[in-house]
Amino acid sequence: MVKHIILWQLKDELSDEQKKAVKVGIKEGLEALVGKVPGLKDVKVQIECLASSNADVLLDSTLESEEALKGYAVHPEHVAVADSKVRPYTKSRVCMDFVV
Repeated sequence: MVKHIILWQLKDELSDEQKKAVKVGIKEGLEALVGKVPGLKDVKVQIECLASSNADVLLDSTLESEEALKGYAVHPEHVAVADSKVRPYTKSRVCMDFVV
């Protein structure tokens, strides 16, 4: 099994109301990929964080293998979510992948 963890910061120019909507869209979009992307076992998106946090959204996903992770990265359903719900609204991304 492989864990794929991402932290995003949303763009500063977004209002608080826009950030809330973007977070919900990211969560719904990514969590809906389970069952659609081969090898993607679990997705949890955290959008509620404490004031001490310096990230806005956390993706915690589990995949069957490193090969499944590579397939996920280019899968059309994932790319569609990333291109429409994530990339236009984020200013930074940090990723860590590891075997569990």
